[in-house]
Amino acid sequence: MRALLEAMVRGLGVGSVYALLALGFVIIYKATQVISFAQPAFMLAGAVLVTYLVGPAGFWVAVPLAALGTAVLALGVERVVVRPMVGKPAFVVAIITLGVDVALRVVVNGFIGTDVRQVRDPWGLETVTLAGLQVEQRHIAMLVTATALVAALFAFFRYTRMGLAMRAASYDQEAALAQGVSVGAVFALSWALAGGLAAVAGTFAAVGSSVDGSLWLIALIALPVIILGGLDSLPGAVVGGLMVGLVQEVTAIYQEDWPSWFGGNFSVVTPYVLMMLVLLFRPYGLFGTREVERV
Repeated sequence: MRALLEAMVRGLGVGSVYALLALGFVIIYKATQVISFAQPAFMLAGAVLVTYLVGPAGFWVAVPLAALGTAVLALGVERVVVRPMVGKPAFVVAIITLGVDVALRVVVNGFIGTDVRQVRDPWGLETVTLAGLQVEQRHIAMLVTATALVAALFAFFRYTRMGLAMRAASYDQEAALAQGVSVGAVFALSWALAGGLAAVAGTFAAVGSSVDGSLWLIALIALPVIILGGLDSLPGAVVGGLMVGLVQEVTAIYQEDWPSWFGGNFSVVTPYVLMMLVLLFRPYGLFGTREVERV
């Protein structure tokens, strides 16, 4: 039982990183109706930027600065690459974001170089005893940071003028335009928010290890997360991320007792298995909007 509870705490920590990544995907999708495949590149860029800033500025200053820098980068991509594609089919814009992802990762890999780059977090692999459980400090930090960011994000959407404008545009862009909402500003801010969230997620994904060119692969798990929670649901992104993290970590501690034909790393594919099981019963995700079309 103790091992299970410790795995669940790890799962919540890892799942909070997935949730931050998934929120970026959902925010852009709700604003533009396009899935941005550039998120992995923003995640890698943010983590690499932290490795350069952490020396002179320290970890707690480097992370928000890197998030801001990555948000500006994402804003630039939206203005230069995505904005001219407004009105084009959604799949065309999605393919363009895939090209942006590849191009950005090539550039960022040049800044990684051959040296080992670390975010120099203050926790490493240190553990603490919490209610009798041995818990790594980094997982607690991940969960606390994600909770604070999600709370701030939901407060922004609920109580600020721009947040309300983004919600209005996500429901009906034409009606929002008629009410004086700048849809262009909504597009830009959605990309900036997604970039900043990806940078924080990338930093915490690299906590306790090094930053290399393969870090972006973690972002691929955000795809089953958003499909599981619902493409247009912010709460679904959070719940989906935590669910995937929990299932992964719990599976990892019990998979040795399973038949050998499952393989030694079955936990790696559990996000996709969970996604398929949910889609069998709810094709629009756990919290996604059910679309009804008359033909």
